[in-house]
Amino acid sequence: MSNSPIHLLLVAIVQEQDLDAATKSLQSTGAALTYLSSAGGFLGRRNATLLIGLPAEKEADALKALHEACRQRIEYMTLPLEGSPMPMLSPVPVTVGGATVFALPVERFEQI
Repeated sequence: MSNSPIHLLLVAIVQEQDLDAATKSLQSTGAALTYLSSAGGFLGRRNATLLIGLPAEKEADALKALHEACRQRIEYMTLPLEGSPMPMLSPVPVTVGGATVFALPVERFEQI
């Protein structure tokens, strides 16, 4: 059982382009992590879901690392023009990227 009384599991969804920078930055904070390949539901783009285990007092460091490594960007998605008799496509700017992070308390933590 861990000596630290409070642990967190951060679940962070990041774009695949930011995965290397995010993992390097998080490893420098001492956080234990693994990732799962995932895909976004809206754009269907490839993402990574990071599972980050750390003591609660390191949460701010991990969030800062993610903030610095994961940036938002504008991408263009093509959509059919509404009411158009022809299937013309119109590029629409969409903001993607950054990180979506969930913090979950962990009742028990063991390293075996």
